[in-house]
Amino acid sequence: MDFGQSSQPAGAASTKIVVAGGFGVGKTTLVGAVSEIVPLRTEALVTNESTGVDDLAATPMKSTTTVAMDFGRITLGEDLVLYLFGTPGQRRFWFMWDDLVRGAIGAVVLVDTQRLDEAFAAVDYFEAKQLPFIVAINEFDGAQRFPVDEVREALALPIHTPVMAIDARNRESAKAALVRVTEYALDQIISGIGGPQTSVAHY
Repeated sequence: MDFGQSSQPAGAASTKIVVAGGFGVGKTTLVGAVSEIVPLRTEALVTNESTGVDDLAATPMKSTTTVAMDFGRITLGEDLVLYLFGTPGQRRFWFMWDDLVRGAIGAVVLVDTQRLDEAFAAVDYFEAKQLPFIVAINEFDGAQRFPVDEVREALALPIHTPVMAIDARNRESAKAALVRVTEYALDQIISGIGGPQTSVAHY
């Protein structure tokens, strides 16, 4: 499958970032907001078959769900291309995460403060993988705002793990999260803390 690598700037480095989180937290929205190519989406309609399997109470207006991945690409400056892979949020598709994170340099864990408990699984997953990650609080319209430090404490995150508030619909806001996770992941690699699967490719 062609993921658009042929148009990558000559001499640029490329790397992979994973966007993860619970169902309906805005992963597909974030990838679509920043991607400079038409994002690849693998969405299916939410049907009655989801009843009793997926918890839709907090997202009653959501009619589709990612069943494999979202894919997009963004160029940072002239020398770094990020390939974005959004994970499926529903628990029954989590078996795909191992394949999606292979070769990733870092991850963005997108969270909704109204359903903060759904973020623990992703946080635990990336901690176990020793993959550098940041937490991005998606500030939904009408949702109560909480200080970043309170969210960090609620998720029991170490002080060095970046936590920031974003609007996944806004390109610049979402892009800031990708810049932050890239910087953080590269710092972890340089210091020897990052997991063994992190990599940056040069072309």
